[in-house]
Amino acid sequence: MGASSQTIAIAQINPLLGDLPGNAQLISQAAADAFAKGATVLITPELSLTGYPPEDLLLRPAFIEAAQEELNRLTLELKQFPGLVVIVGHPKRTAAGLQNYASVLRDGQAIAGYAKQELPNHEVFDEVRYFVPGDQACVFENAGIRYGLILCEDAWHVGPAKQAHDAGAQVLLVLNASPYHLQKESLRIEVLRKQLALNKMSLVYVNAVGGQDELVFDGGSFALNSQGQVVMAMPQFDVGLGFVNLNPAGELEQGQITPSQSIEAQAYQALVLGVRDYVHKNRFPGVIIGLSGGVDSALVLAIAVDALGADKVRAVMMPSRYTADISWIDAREMANNLGVQYDEIPISGPVDALEKSLAEQFQGLQPDATEENIQARVRGTLLMALSNKTGRLVLTTGNKSEMAVGYCTLYGDMAGGFAVIKDIPKTLVYRLCAYRNSLGSVIPERILTRAPSAELRPDQKDQDSLPPYAVLDAIVERYMEQNQSIGQIVAAGFDSESVEKVTRLIKLNEYKRRQAPPGIKVTTRAFGRDWRYPITSQFRA
Repeated sequence: MGASSQTIAIAQINPLLGDLPGNAQLISQAAADAFAKGATVLITPELSLTGYPPEDLLLRPAFIEAAQEELNRLTLELKQFPGLVVIVGHPKRTAAGLQNYASVLRDGQAIAGYAKQELPNHEVFDEVRYFVPGDQACVFENAGIRYGLILCEDAWHVGPAKQAHDAGAQVLLVLNASPYHLQKESLRIEVLRKQLALNKMSLVYVNAVGGQDELVFDGGSFALNSQGQVVMAMPQFDVGLGFVNLNPAGELEQGQITPSQSIEAQAYQALVLGVRDYVHKNRFPGVIIGLSGGVDSALVLAIAVDALGADKVRAVMMPSRYTADISWIDAREMANNLGVQYDEIPISGPVDALEKSLAEQFQGLQPDATEENIQARVRGTLLMALSNKTGRLVLTTGNKSEMAVGYCTLYGDMAGGFAVIKDIPKTLVYRLCAYRNSLGSVIPERILTRAPSAELRPDQKDQDSLPPYAVLDAIVERYMEQNQSIGQIVAAGFDSESVEKVTRLIKLNEYKRRQAPPGIKVTTRAFGRDWRYPITSQFRA
């Protein structure tokens, strides 16, 4: 019997890690919708049944057993869609050990399965800690078409795709839980095109959507024909069911293509999705933000409102004796523009009380950063008190430039539960503010044009103690993200004194970053999961 035209459905879903029944329901609903549209194959993301990454949950036998039980139940439930192939990602205990697995389900049974061969152990990934690799191709037939199956990291290596091709696959199905970073969308397509250039198969790529702690999965599922042309592309940062048709020769036909977005649009949506899922999945009733009248807290406030709605967001202005009048005015205007609850709590009283309590101990000592930090810590204490009383999550407002060089106060402006822009360099902060205002002006123009200041001493400006942000951000990117040496950065045209200062500050402030709240990864390398430097170290390049 010859092959016939087929429709492949792509379930771009947002699993909740550990919610096995809830994730099974997402898969089952996608199967119902795919079946109703006449699809013959449905693919779901990597570890779609458990969510990704499960981390040390994978070390708990009860978690593995519960996943297997839920898979067994789901397999039987999918019998109501006769003939539909549904591919589900899950952990599986095999004779080899625990494997990152995908089961091919049809008519109430598993007709094939695949264990991931290339286990990533770099950047944010540490699958070697949990899984043993597979070594076998998975090729199954459905209505005369032979499908090959691989998982995520497998696609970045030559072997697994070639193995599937050599085993007779005409169409390659790639299941992914691929976290977002800037330029990741185009990078994935570039890598997969190289595979097709070698193996000449059609390819369908499904990716998960959603925030999981520091990671954001951006979806952006797509299909490439055997010539490497994009014939279908789904939106980023949104759930949905996509479809692509396959002709009897095993070639993909032209489908709907969602246009690519600007880097600013992608980064902003990643932050919105990351905040929404962190707050909702952890069941916080809302958030609290310390609003300063500056650009960082303005961006965080806009993101929070876009993620959660104005009714879930509370802004608190905490002026000191050094707070400029324009900061009050701009903060009030910003809160009014977005329609959030807005409070003003002056900090002069508690700051004076603390300084009075310490007067005897500080006698004869000149004022320095200590007095500045007292102000920041009073603000942190007030925000955390409101958080305790209301159950709302405090969103911190420090950016990557500040986190890199320690321009932040432990237990002060670092106090909170989620650091929204900790991976956003200051120069990108301004670009994201401009992007948000292009959708509808909410951030007062003066916030974007005045010189940044912590306002913790008279006439303070960030650039009094830091290089210009354009220089600082470029040095941080080269040193921290690209692993360039000090010599290489200087050779690229940067002042040696600035390079020495910035790289020294990055090293000195590791102890601060280790105590920072988790935050959303957006760049290629973020402080957090994929920056694992020792606090105690004498090495100096």
